[in-house]
Amino acid sequence: MNDAFFDIHSGLPREGPGDEASTVRALSYIRELPAQPIVLDVGCGPGAQTLVLARETGGVVTAVDNHAPFLDDLRERAARAGLAGRIQTVNASMLELPFDDASFDLIWSEGAIYNVGFDKGLRSWRRFLRPGGWIAVTEAAWLLGDPPRELLEFWQACYPAIRMVDENLAAICGDGYDLAGHFVLPDSSWWDAYYVPIMAKLPRLREKYKDDAEALKVLDEHDLEIDLFRKYSAYYGYVFFIMKRPD
Repeated sequence: MNDAFFDIHSGLPREGPGDEASTVRALSYIRELPAQPIVLDVGCGPGAQTLVLARETGGVVTAVDNHAPFLDDLRERAARAGLAGRIQTVNASMLELPFDDASFDLIWSEGAIYNVGFDKGLRSWRRFLRPGGWIAVTEAAWLLGDPPRELLEFWQACYPAIRMVDENLAAICGDGYDLAGHFVLPDSSWWDAYYVPIMAKLPRLREKYKDDAEALKVLDEHDLEIDLFRKYSAYYGYVFFIMKRPD
C-alpha cells in the first residue's frame, strides 16, 4: 500500500463500515459470558469497536492489528476513555495469531475477516475459542441478486469472494457453529464514521498528490467506491454474524 492510501485512512474514526449501536446490538445476541470475559478483537484498526467491547463486556480486550499506527491511535483513545487498563494491543498478522488454543471467551472482528476469507477465518480462529465461546464478525455480502455490471465488476476486482447472505449462513453451520443471529448494518454505518471523513480528506490529498499518477489512482478508486455505494447500496452491505462454538 502506498503513502496515499495511508494518508486517506490515517486518523479516521473507523477503518470500515460500522457504528457503536451495531456493535452493542451484536453483543445483545451473546449469552452466558463470564463476568469479566477475555476478548480478542482481530483486525481492530483504530479500535472504535474495541472501546465499546471493553466498556460493555467489563472484560479485558486484546486488540490485534498489523498496522502499528492504528494501535497507537487505539491506545490514545483507550487512555482518554479511562479504559487503558482493560485493553492491550498486539502488533501481529491476523493470518498468524500468536495465542494459545482456547484462550478467549469471545472473538470479534469488524470489517476485517475478508483479509483471510470468511470460511478460513471462522475455521482457523475456532481453536482460540474456549468451548462454548462466541464469535462475531462483519462481512460484505450481496443483499440482492443480479447486481449492475459496474458494481459486479468493482467487487470482482476488490473482493471476488463476496457472496449472498444465505451462503455465509450455510458456511457458519458447515463449520460447526451455532448461529445466534445476523443483521445488516444500516447505510449510516458506511457514511457517518467512514465515507464522510474520507470525502473530507480527498480534495486536500488531490492537491498534495497532483503530480503523482499512482496516488491519484488510489484517490479515484476511493471516489468510485463511495459513488457505487451511493447508487447501489440496496444490492450489498456489511452483515453482522453472531455465532457460538458448541460446548
